[in-house]
Amino acid sequence: MTAVLAEARWPEAGDAGAGPAGVPGFVHSPFAPLVVAVAERCLARRYGDGPLPPGNRTAVVLVSAGGDSAGAAHVRATVAAGGRVGPLFFFQSVPNSVAGHVAARRGLDGPVVCLSPTGDPRAEGEAEADLLLHDGDAMQALLILIELAPDGTSGEATAVLLGEETRQ
Repeated sequence: MTAVLAEARWPEAGDAGAGPAGVPGFVHSPFAPLVVAVAERCLARRYGDGPLPPGNRTAVVLVSAGGDSAGAAHVRATVAAGGRVGPLFFFQSVPNSVAGHVAARRGLDGPVVCLSPTGDPRAEGEAEADLLLHDGDAMQALLILIELAPDGTSGEATAVLLGEETRQ
């Protein structure tokens, strides 16, 4: 049976008024900083700081209906004004980029999957995580749910580490 091994949100108590720290290589949007902050928080609650040991087979499942809408709005406005789009936007334009960043930073060596849900985001993300766990592609899955605010200046995110609870 799949268990919740750790969970974190952004914002939580103490986060009021402050956004998460920036992430090198990701600009003009709170999307990547929110993903990284909530993922780090969740993993730290289970494993502390630093990378997980090799062979952890931890998948990353990122779920967002809107994706990086703030980054996309910046690109649209730049192009509409006849400006040149910076090369970082080609990297950060897909959610896989920040999911891969989290995986590399924490040594997660399972698959990386990004979904744009059509129904309940958490249910769809958990179904994907269950598939990865039960097919043997992963031993645990870091499920990240994120949506930016309509104005693109902030957002909310949840990270849930799913897997089998080991008894000691």
